Amino acid sequence: MKRLEGKVVVITGGNSGVGAATAKLFAKEGASVVISARRVSALEEVANEIKAEGGKVLCVPTDISNPEACENLINETIKEFSKIDVLVNNAGVLDTGLKAINKFLDEDLDRVIDINQKGTMYCIRAALNKMIEAQSGSIINVASVAGYNGGGGAAYVSSKAAIIGITKHTALRTAASHIRCNAVCPGNILTPMTSNMDYSSMDMEMFQQMGAHTDLKNCPSCKAEDVANVLLFFASDESKPITGQVMVCDFGANL
Repeated sequence: MKRLEGKVVVITGGNSGVGAATAKLFAKEGASVVISARRVSALEEVANEIKAEGGKVLCVPTDISNPEACENLINETIKEFSKIDVLVNNAGVLDTGLKAINKFLDEDLDRVIDINQKGTMYCIRAALNKMIEAQSGSIINVASVAGYNGGGGAAYVSSKAAIIGITKHTALRTAASHIRCNAVCPGNILTPMTSNMDYSSMDMEMFQQMGAHTDLKNCPSCKAEDVANVLLFFASDESKPITGQVMVCDFGANL
């Protein structure tokens, strides 16, 4: 259908999981995709798959916790494709063991905030400098149901709740410039990041409390492709009137 024909899309965390699925889908829909992550070899694997299908892709290795690196990501995008239409802030990390507010680790808090919150804000700032000039753009932040309802480790919850807040702030500040900003909050999702969690360090009390309010038995987990489809809607002109919104996608598990 080519719903993104002619658009240039930057996707952080494009080396695996939701980011990789989104890059592949967007390329099939006609977008030129720029994928970033810290692991170069994994980025190149995704890029090779996209190129094999005839898609346009640029790899820009980036540590989004570094503001200069985020500026470089956008500059390289402009150098290659002359514009940026869509930014998907997908890169993120988990905390250790879902530790609650009275147990979180200081080093966890610093690491999670640096990447999840600061990294998202750095990328938005860099992209907006170009989008405001063009008076057009769509920013999509991948938050989490944890930031929406508080169910998760304190460090992770705080970072994802911050992303929801900055989504609303960005939408408010840029609506007059015809720039949209929305957040997608996946629930339980099957990705390499979640499957590699260290359950030996899990705060079981927190885990049990989450389970008491989450119907994972009757509601399936999201796949990366499920989330990518939602991101496609927000990236396309079909969602043109929508900004400042937060959409939970979890098959109803957290209702």
